[in-house]
Amino acid sequence: MDQSLLRTNEEDRLAALHSYDIFDSGEEKDFDALTSLASAICQIPIALITFIDDKRQWFKSHHGTEVTENLRELSFCTHAIESGEDIMVIPDPSRDERFANNPMVTGPTKVAFYAGVPLINEDGYALGTLCVLDQQTHTLSIQQIEALKTLAKQVVDKIELRRKVLTLEKANQELLNSNVLIQKFASMAAHDIKNPLSTIMLTSQALKIRLDKMQNEGCQRLVDLNITSTKNLLGLVDEMLEYSKSPSLLITKKQQVDLNSLLRKVIAMVAVPENIEIILPEENHSLYVSIIVFEQIMLNLLSNAIRYNNKEQGYVKIAFEQDEEFYRFEVEDNGIGIAEQYHEKIFGNNFTLKTTDRYNDKGSGIGLSTVKDLLGVLNGNISVRSVPGEGATFFATLKK
Repeated sequence: MDQSLLRTNEEDRLAALHSYDIFDSGEEKDFDALTSLASAICQIPIALITFIDDKRQWFKSHHGTEVTENLRELSFCTHAIESGEDIMVIPDPSRDERFANNPMVTGPTKVAFYAGVPLINEDGYALGTLCVLDQQTHTLSIQQIEALKTLAKQVVDKIELRRKVLTLEKANQELLNSNVLIQKFASMAAHDIKNPLSTIMLTSQALKIRLDKMQNEGCQRLVDLNITSTKNLLGLVDEMLEYSKSPSLLITKKQQVDLNSLLRKVIAMVAVPENIEIILPEENHSLYVSIIVFEQIMLNLLSNAIRYNNKEQGYVKIAFEQDEEFYRFEVEDNGIGIAEQYHEKIFGNNFTLKTTDRYNDKGSGIGLSTVKDLLGVLNGNISVRSVPGEGATFFATLKK
C-alpha cells in the first residue's frame, strides 16, 4: 500500500486491529511458514509476525525464539508502525538514540539489528509488523528488502482472508440459529393451533347434542364462538404462511395495534374454563409490535396460566406499562406455582417439570424456551416470580 495513505488515528487503529480477532489466537502454519521464509531469505535467525495494541506487542508467529510478547513501550515495532516508512531498518540500535537505552538492547536480549515492515491493512491502518532481528549486525540487500516487503503483503492478505472467513462463519452461525428459532417457533405455533381447534371440536360436539334434542338459544352462542375461533385460526395460519415465505418478517414487520383488542383475539383462541377469569389492563394502549410474535408469546403464557391452575376460582391478570425503551407485561395467575429452583430452568430447551395440567397432559418443554428466544431476538427478556401453591407472575419486556 502507498505509505501516503497510512491512517494514524490510534483509537481507530485499535478498533481495526480488534476486528480481526487475532490477538492471543493460536498458532497457524501459514503464518509460521512466512516467518521461516523471512528468516531464510534475510539470513537472520529470528523472524516475527507481531500485532500491537495499546499495551502489548504480541507475536502471532515467532521463528527462532520462544518469546511470545513484549511491552509496547519497549518494542522496536511500535516505532516501525508509527514511522510512516514502508520498512524500518536499524543497523545498530546501540548507536541510535531511540534505542540505545532500551532494555532490549542493553539487557540479555542484546538486539544488535532490526528490520521491520509495517502490516498495513486495506483501510490504511498499521496493525503490526513482519520483522527480523539478531544479536549481530547485518546489512540487507535490495533484493532481501523487497522480499521482506512482499512477505509482509502476504501476511496482510492472510489476515484479511482470515477475517472474511470468520465473518462468514459468524453469519453462517447466525443463519443456523435463525433456522433453529424458526423451527422452534413453527413447532410452538403448531402446538398452539390445537387450542382453537379444540374449541371448535368441543363447541361442535355440544352443538350436535343440543340439535339432536331441540333448538334453543344457546345454539346461536355456540355457533358464534365456533365461527370466531375458526376465523382466528385461519388468520393465524395465513400469517404463518406469510412468514414461512420470508422469515425475516417475523422480526421486522411491525404494526400499530390496540392492546386489549389483540389480547381479546388471543383469548378467543384459547379454551377458557368457566371458573377462570381473565383480567385485562384497565386502560387501553396502542402498541407498535410484530403481531404474530406478540400473539405467540401471549398465547403461550395465557395457555400455561390456565392449564396449570387448580383453584376453584382461578384468575389470570394481564398488566401493562411502558417506558421510553420497552413495553413491559405481567401475566399473573393463582395457579399451582413453580418452585424457585426451576425459575431459570423452565426457559431452557425441552425442559419440563413433569407436571400434568388440568387436562391430564404434560408440557412439551418447547413453549417457554421459544418465548425467551423470540424476546431475545427482539432485545427483550422474560423472567418469573412464583410461590408454589399460590401462583406465578411472568415478567416480559419487549423492545420498542
